[in-house]
Amino acid sequence: MCELLGMSANVPTDICFSFTGLMQRGGNTGPHRDGWGITFYEGKGFRTFKDPNPSCQSRIAELVQEYPIKSRAVVSHIRQANRGAVNLENTHPFTRELWGNYWTFAHNGQLTGYESLKTGRHQAVGDTDSEIAFCWLLNQFETKFPVLPDDLNPVFSYFAECCDQLRQLGVYNMLLSNGEYVLTYCTNNLHWITRRAPFGKASLIDEDVTIDFQQETTPKDVVTVIATQPLTNDENWHKMATGEFIVFHFGEPVFNQVVEDK
Repeated sequence: MCELLGMSANVPTDICFSFTGLMQRGGNTGPHRDGWGITFYEGKGFRTFKDPNPSCQSRIAELVQEYPIKSRAVVSHIRQANRGAVNLENTHPFTRELWGNYWTFAHNGQLTGYESLKTGRHQAVGDTDSEIAFCWLLNQFETKFPVLPDDLNPVFSYFAECCDQLRQLGVYNMLLSNGEYVLTYCTNNLHWITRRAPFGKASLIDEDVTIDFQQETTPKDVVTVIATQPLTNDENWHKMATGEFIVFHFGEPVFNQVVEDK
């Protein structure tokens, strides 16, 4: 299966350290050789880098690793293809507009019966189950909430219910962001960690790299990293429960819901 990486922070922050670990799993320490992608938000705009080649061999991935793009929200993905050909249009993450915002989506897992999902005006460009599921979600939201309400809690709750419907079709671990909120949903493997003062050191599992966050941050920084599997071996990562949905806003969890199995 694929692997996910996301970030939510209260100040523009680079993700070079975590991405360095993830890119090694794309064909070196892991089997995810079928492409990779990453999206950074800057205000309401975004930058996306994608490559259908293995991230461990990608010159574009090296650029992202070495170029400290700072963002408050990041969504990244390395792919092990099980639905759709290995090409650029099937490479995550996917981005679409809704409610005047760009939403970026990445999925880990495999779905069956997804061909019958109704996507309305939101049409998939590639032929993955993931992109079709994303288009279905957008259609569900737009139908339920033609105008985005001021109170987002009903939107988040409905989103969790929609994710649970997709989980009935198979394994569905997901990241979604509009640059302000980072939404996460877990079927079986999704972990997160929030780093805040007092900051310490951390070492990557997949690469011989250690960082002292105290030298890279200020006392007011709050940075949450979400990953399919923990990226460091000396920190306490939180494993999400099956059916758990968490929303992060500038580094802090602001909404949590666990949808019980029916």
